[in-house]
Amino acid sequence: MTDEKALQSLLNAVANGTVTTDAAFSQLKNLAYEPIDDFAKIDHHRSLRTGFPEVIWGQDKTPEQIARIMNVMRLQNQVVMATRITPEVFATLQPKVRDLRYYQSARICAIAPTQIKVRYSGTIGILSAGTADLPVAEEAAVTAELSGFDVQRLWDVGVAGIHRLLNNRHVIESATVLIVVAGMEGALPSVVAGLADSPVIAVPTSIGYGASFGGLAPLLTMLNSCAAGIGVVNIDNGFGAAVLAGQILRSAEKLRMS
Repeated sequence: MTDEKALQSLLNAVANGTVTTDAAFSQLKNLAYEPIDDFAKIDHHRSLRTGFPEVIWGQDKTPEQIARIMNVMRLQNQVVMATRITPEVFATLQPKVRDLRYYQSARICAIAPTQIKVRYSGTIGILSAGTADLPVAEEAAVTAELSGFDVQRLWDVGVAGIHRLLNNRHVIESATVLIVVAGMEGALPSVVAGLADSPVIAVPTSIGYGASFGGLAPLLTMLNSCAAGIGVVNIDNGFGAAVLAGQILRSAEKLRMS
């Protein structure tokens, strides 16, 4: 809520008892945003509504825009994150944004504490089929960790050498939610879902030869999986997979507390 008169009116109504605190909270959480010139409107209250703060999509923004957004968001958020940041863009951002950290494999930069405290119960297990899938898998892993979730990684366990996966079944068995990242034909999520008793979030990547059509082939494989319990996000969307996994764990925690 950015209108000062409207905010004062709401607070007065709470004070005199004509509006309940719950009703005021509902109004506040849906109205707040802060404009930055004519190119951005920062949604400060997104974490109140969804449990996750707004995250900056960095790929199609200028370094100057990213820096200004991050410096505004840091005033109200302990963690501020921007995705799809190249090393060159990070080098430009570094002098403009104090205490900025870079996770190169994940292509994420963030303002965050040195030690991120795990705030939620459960473990997100993240598996990648091949080394080439690591940028997407690490995007999911770093997003989840910065959001306060416990993460266990297992890389390069694709179906071409299925024994590598079977030798590490403990990762599958110990996870509360699984994110499985694969390119080429995208078969790994189906195999994992046949071994797991937890939800599997499948992430197709754009890795593969020509007939993979930039990730369309693994996307269709995952959507057509005969294994039950699989949800599929868009091509290369490690960030979206991490948020979905986090929402599953947060929902489970709310049920336990109810």
